[in-house]
Amino acid sequence: MTTTSTFSAIKEDGTKTMHLGRHVLAEFFECDSNVLNSLEKIEKLMVDAALECGATVVQKCFHAFNPYGISGVVIIAESHFAIHTWPELGYAAVDLFTCGDKCDPKVSYEFLRKAFYSKNASYTELNRGILDETDMKVLEVPFKVGVQEISNNL
Repeated sequence: MTTTSTFSAIKEDGTKTMHLGRHVLAEFFECDSNVLNSLEKIEKLMVDAALECGATVVQKCFHAFNPYGISGVVIIAESHFAIHTWPELGYAAVDLFTCGDKCDPKVSYEFLRKAFYSKNASYTELNRGILDETDMKVLEVPFKVGVQEISNNL
């Protein structure tokens, strides 16, 4: 069997690493509470974020909590996007997980940062499913932190 959906990256020491997916864990602070508490807006923005990075949307499911907050997931052919909002705190936690190199989850991160009117945001990118390049088997090691970024006063 051939694995066709791998992603390659260059490590700090100049060597190449291969992994199956990139998982961006994003936090958005000081967001517009009206956006974060609108089921319709959050669903549309999450679907649009997936499309913006070139993903193929397969299915979606969102739920509004009482008195506030939205949780949801967009299943994409390349993996999934998930969100939970705390409108009363102006905060959203978002997971952007893509496999292969067709989609860049950081494109979706930037899209959502603007759409939520986030004044401060941060993300950590994890490389998931680290591959042994000699036999293309998944190594039994934890994910690797690829990138971390904090954006202030946006």
